[in-house]
Amino acid sequence: MNKTYYLIFLLFFAASYSSPGIADPVHVYEDFVGCFKNKTNISDKDLTDVVLSHTSVSYTPVLRAYIRNARFNTSSTPKPSVIVLPRVDSQVQAAVVCTKTLNLQLKIRSGGHDYDGLSYVAAVTFIVLDLSNFRNITVDMNEDGGSAWVQTGATLGELFYRIWEKSDVHAFPAGICPTVGVGGHVSGGGYGHMIRKFGLTVDYVVDATIVDAKGRVLDRKAMGEDLFWAIRGGGAGSFGVVLAFKVKLVEVPKTVTVFRVDRSSDQNALDMVHKWQFVAPRTDPGLFIRVLLASPTKNKTQTVNAKVRALYLGKANDVVSMMAKEFPELGLKIEDCKEMTWIQSLLWWMNHKDVEKVKTGCFTRKGTGLG
Repeated sequence: MNKTYYLIFLLFFAASYSSPGIADPVHVYEDFVGCFKNKTNISDKDLTDVVLSHTSVSYTPVLRAYIRNARFNTSSTPKPSVIVLPRVDSQVQAAVVCTKTLNLQLKIRSGGHDYDGLSYVAAVTFIVLDLSNFRNITVDMNEDGGSAWVQTGATLGELFYRIWEKSDVHAFPAGICPTVGVGGHVSGGGYGHMIRKFGLTVDYVVDATIVDAKGRVLDRKAMGEDLFWAIRGGGAGSFGVVLAFKVKLVEVPKTVTVFRVDRSSDQNALDMVHKWQFVAPRTDPGLFIRVLLASPTKNKTQTVNAKVRALYLGKANDVVSMMAKEFPELGLKIEDCKEMTWIQSLLWWMNHKDVEKVKTGCFTRKGTGLG
């Protein structure tokens, strides 16, 4: 092929398939603010707290607050042209409409636990809609065995704590890391250590409110069953901005049991793990057994360590007796077990030393979790 034609072909190919350029953030901010003010009639004073530009004092702290993966917390990481911190539904509606009008990409962030940075990084000009102000939780124990409306900026830990304030025998089947955002967890399907007993998190979502691409606020009836089905596991950000979910609570025993058992290669760890594969999916649905494997070096020889962590929705004597029959390789003893309430078991999974002290701070957005 002639070198001139070959060069022209390469230039054409590169131009055809290159990513869209990044627009000047100053111009993007000005255009967005003009649209946003028109849609909301927000005052200039309130605007500075709700719509953040690159030059805002709050911009960097807000952006970094919920970046869970340090790989995306660098100077070279693409940054949003604007961060929106809505306080009311109408501001979410305006953000959706204005982003669409300006042909920008909207990234929706709840708890920031997408470790690929999907809610705060993009290769094109984009805006982050940070829902950390949408954290209201209303628990109603008088409706159908217990339910709760939870806004999507709240965390799982905050939801668990609010449920516990109302009842120590009710729970919500979801993940065990307290800083995970409700919005991302539920819209992605959600599961936790009660999955064998109660199934997926989305199985307990009975209603929702969402802002669709047209800026309308819709509940389950208004959005229709197809969209309601999609936002429960299909990644809600693909279909709109979920403002809140209504979830049904489940009943749990007043006393649950947790246990941990560690085994090394010379303690028949391999036999135990082999048997675990057959016992774990078939045993009592109220028993969740997790195994963590590691391969340390001991005396210059590579070994295998197996760490068993488990939750049983019942008393310690019962699970010890059950394991003696079904899983003798585990060698579970009564002294390996601890009885506690369900909310305390969450602290145990989070490696808190004193599970007796159930405090709000353990379950806030900044609470310590397993990650």
